[in-house]
Amino acid sequence: MGLRPGHGVLRRKPIEHIEEAEGGSAQQLTRVLGLWQLTAIGVGGIIGAGIFTLAGTVANGKAGPAVLISFLIAGLASAAAAFSYAEFAGLIPKAGSAYTYGYAVLGELAGWFIGWDLLLEYTAIVAVVAIGISGYFSFLVGAMGAKLPDWMLGAPGTGPGHRVDLFAAVLCLLIAYLLTLGIKNAARFEMIVVGLKVLVVIGVIAVGFFHIRTANYHPFFPFGVSGAFTGAATVFFAVFGYDAMSTAAEESKDAQRHMPKAIIYSLAISMVLYVLACLVLTGMQNYKDIDPESGFSSAFKSVGLSSAADVIAVGAIIGILTVMFTFMLGVTRVWFSMSRDGLLPKWFAKTHPTRHVPTRVTWIVGAASAAIAGFLPIGEAAELTNIGILLAFVVVCIAVIVLRYKHPELPRTFRTPGMPVVPALGVVFSLWLITFLEWQTWVRFVVWFLVGLGVYFGYSYRRSEVGKAERREAGDGTS
Repeated sequence: MGLRPGHGVLRRKPIEHIEEAEGGSAQQLTRVLGLWQLTAIGVGGIIGAGIFTLAGTVANGKAGPAVLISFLIAGLASAAAAFSYAEFAGLIPKAGSAYTYGYAVLGELAGWFIGWDLLLEYTAIVAVVAIGISGYFSFLVGAMGAKLPDWMLGAPGTGPGHRVDLFAAVLCLLIAYLLTLGIKNAARFEMIVVGLKVLVVIGVIAVGFFHIRTANYHPFFPFGVSGAFTGAATVFFAVFGYDAMSTAAEESKDAQRHMPKAIIYSLAISMVLYVLACLVLTGMQNYKDIDPESGFSSAFKSVGLSSAADVIAVGAIIGILTVMFTFMLGVTRVWFSMSRDGLLPKWFAKTHPTRHVPTRVTWIVGAASAAIAGFLPIGEAAELTNIGILLAFVVVCIAVIVLRYKHPELPRTFRTPGMPVVPALGVVFSLWLITFLEWQTWVRFVVWFLVGLGVYFGYSYRRSEVGKAERREAGDGTS
């Protein structure tokens, strides 16, 4: 038994029908991913930008040594939502993640706006991470005694003579190409690179531990306690890669059992490494001197470990690629799912005849993220990435409560503990973190929201597959 279908903008995608084949073979994904491949995709999405890019940015300008607290706050909010995602992933193992969950429980309009937001948020995250990798690339080139032309080193306004961050833009296109090769080959690459990345992080922690100066931890809150919360809102997208990973549920061999485990495993592994890495970073170098773009490389160089700094730069370049992979995978699967449901043109939902991946949307996302990475500074790009994700967490946490109490009989392979307190905490934490975002973020969100409103009522409402079924039933006189 599923939820009642509802009517108009509140119509829901029946849960009992979500498992059925949708759209024919031209709109199907193949199930090839196992538990550890899914976990690797999750870890790949969580670890990377937070450690190698945002830890330095937030420590230097927002929180100081309290960047550790920023990650813990964001991690707590993320954990509360992770349990909710895990329950849904076992119950509704289809592409789309928060979009699909919201559509099935809260209605079409709620699902639409979460999906619409994620299209922008995930694409911007890919761009932010690419810019971060570019910073490490520039550090590495400089350490080798070479000099690249100023025009290709950053977005306009980020430095003298800067016109485009060429390396970041090219990376976005390369990740898009990788994803078009097929999920099995792409996931194999992801597992190898995630393994290398985790080894680099463990090496950074182990070596850096012996160069910690406790004096660097004072003052611990140089920007006040509020700085730690502002930092938490900034780093939040670095602790929820499992959300993007859950969009690949339809490509998992046993999604109902493996997806919940992969979500919990990936977050737990990542948070342990985040906490240890932040302790090392702010202990090695005073927060005022940390390089916002290549924090760990500059920290190791400051203690005379230039060779280690070069290794870290190489590891960062390789490792952060996995974050780009995970979030570009996420946005393409959300877009694919929305198109298959009729909320966006069906043309986007067509998959490659032999690789069974949505190549059309993949190339579009690759080009869009390349444009953002090439022409926006990292700070402005990062401001595009948080509010929609936080709202997605709110929707998923509310939806899991609603569904648990309205339909407790539905088969669940994972059940959120502490119901309803844990998901309610996820709602409260997420709404609280939203209040710390800059006003510019709200302006961009409102503009994107209004554009989405126009697209929904101008196109999606009448072309929705669920809406078509609703009209057919009304024409037949059935209910």
